[in-house]
Amino acid sequence: MNAEKIWKILEDNAYIRTSGTEQEKQCAQYIADECRKLGVEPTLEPFSVAMSKMEKAELLMDGVSIPCKGYLLCGTWEVEAPFLYLPNTDACSMQQVKGKIVMVDGGMRYWVYQDLLKYGAAGFITYDGNVSFADRDIDQKELRPHVSNGNKLPGININAKDAVELIRKGVTTAKITIKQEEYEGTSHNLVADLPGETSEYIVLTAHYDSVSLSQGVYDNMSGSVGLLGLLDYFKDHPHRYGLRFLWCGSEERGLLGSKAYCAAHKEELEQIVLNINLDMIGCIMGKFESCCTSEEKLMHYIEYLAAEVGFGMYPVQDVYSSDSTPFADQGIPAVSFARLATSNVATIHNRYDTIELMSAEQMVKDIEFIRLFTEHMACAKRCPVERTMPEKMKEKLDIYLFRKKPENK
Repeated sequence: MNAEKIWKILEDNAYIRTSGTEQEKQCAQYIADECRKLGVEPTLEPFSVAMSKMEKAELLMDGVSIPCKGYLLCGTWEVEAPFLYLPNTDACSMQQVKGKIVMVDGGMRYWVYQDLLKYGAAGFITYDGNVSFADRDIDQKELRPHVSNGNKLPGININAKDAVELIRKGVTTAKITIKQEEYEGTSHNLVADLPGETSEYIVLTAHYDSVSLSQGVYDNMSGSVGLLGLLDYFKDHPHRYGLRFLWCGSEERGLLGSKAYCAAHKEELEQIVLNINLDMIGCIMGKFESCCTSEEKLMHYIEYLAAEVGFGMYPVQDVYSSDSTPFADQGIPAVSFARLATSNVATIHNRYDTIELMSAEQMVKDIEFIRLFTEHMACAKRCPVERTMPEKMKEKLDIYLFRKKPENK
């Protein structure tokens, strides 16, 4: 796939495409059409996602209205209570939250939410954006079902500029009003197969959805284009292992697409020898990283391969926050490839994730290295990566998936 084609696909899909929306489905159908142009017939696999339509969200601080967005899926509420800013979330600080509406730094994290429930908070406020940015954007957050587990608190998100002003002014009371309709919606995974000589296969993944403020060109239409580039190559080149290309929906809401795939295809997972995930490649700036949730040997293999062909590489053994994780959690060795830039030149999950961050020429180079690695694995007499998960990776997966609370959290 050449640079001109890559740029065309990025331009065509530079729009907001959040989970469960018509725009997300439109993008899936676009990718499906591109597969057909390559002579491969894909399958669209629907799965259910929790959805919500916000009818009213209001935040009054000492009686003054503050621009806000209510958390989707947090229920319908009208709550007034004393206000507390909670910069620290240790057990001692949590003793103060009972009966109060609490503002926390850094978004609503799983274990913070569990502690707010435990210690009796009446509601919560989060903030995002940047006090130095010109915009006053507010992201549309949600209280994810696996976080609330049916135990809901009213939640509001505001802009960082307003958060600072609330503390500067010393406000003392907060009132949250939320009215919303919650329902079951549908998202989609897209699957395209290139059979090999054996029944075992490699799954290649990338997500195509975005968040509510973002065109998601870097995160992660880039990875989706990368999969199309690999499909374009391998449809005309032999490979011993089968290759399954999986474009995942709803990744931005907690890896819902890859989790749904693993649940729906549970009996087939034993046939997967490796997962190769693409999430944010082809950026103008940034280092190229391979994050291996696997035995340590895979990290060194990729490092050596990169050195052999003169491709800059930063290898790590860790859990990557992307669609590789549900596969790794099933014991399937996984590697995520990404070109990660610093936030001052390529930020994500906001209005600044646009095509201006991207280089089609760099995309070609990144895809070519991933193609080389994939070909080594797909054409191997035996996939050299052991289908086992080291204990330290199991622990990291337990922490990432909230089955184990990290120390000092």
